[in-house]
Amino acid sequence: MTPLEQFNQERQARLQAYDSDVAFKALSQQWLQASMQRQYVYNFDWMGRPIIQYPQDMVAMQELVWRVRPDLIIETGIAHGGSLVLSASLLALLDMSDAIEAGTTLDPRVSHRKVLGVDIDIRAHNRAAIEAHPMASRIAMVQGSAIAPEVVEQVRDFARGYQRVMVCLDSMHTHEHVLGELDAYAPLVSPGSYCVVFDTFVEDMPPRFFADRPWDVGNNPKTAVRQWLAGHAEFEVDTDMEQRLQVTVAPQGFLRRKA
Repeated sequence: MTPLEQFNQERQARLQAYDSDVAFKALSQQWLQASMQRQYVYNFDWMGRPIIQYPQDMVAMQELVWRVRPDLIIETGIAHGGSLVLSASLLALLDMSDAIEAGTTLDPRVSHRKVLGVDIDIRAHNRAAIEAHPMASRIAMVQGSAIAPEVVEQVRDFARGYQRVMVCLDSMHTHEHVLGELDAYAPLVSPGSYCVVFDTFVEDMPPRFFADRPWDVGNNPKTAVRQWLAGHAEFEVDTDMEQRLQVTVAPQGFLRRKA
């Protein structure tokens, strides 16, 4: 057994132990709730742009992008643009890795890999900051509701010609909206790639935890995922990712399309 094989074997044993570690899982859930109450998720930037994600989920996205090596990432929900910049920077690293392996020269301003962001309201100051960012050449944006037919058609047109597509859903978190996003965009996901549905953790919080929001226990991304998966056997929940993270806003939300 090689050192790496031994390392991976030890990791798997750890993860299996987590599955029955009720105290550790409860502690992780308690910390998630306490940190969400304190707006911890708003504390971070990625390459200078605010990113409303937990560091654990940022690491998860890095792992998935490296594993899948997508040429298109579709994201619903833009906010300040930090997530778009994160995805674009990960695609830039893929470009650099490809060039190193092939021994070719890379123009960092040019890439066939793209991130497409969709948001119902792209604020002018956020759009200007995103378009002025060094990663801007890898970013495109569409303004409008992610489930509006004309927006869905725009996204589908943009996705034509791309070979490996990943999708991240992180806009309106109500059941019906996320269900509509899944119907619209999950079919674009390539075999072996992922549709990541963020904020499924709402279902695991106390009722009315988000008193000023339309989503709640029984009406959130996780309930939408459960309903949608019941009719889509081509997708499965990547429980390994959730098990490794422990603290994530996307429990049961890492959806892998079967190869």
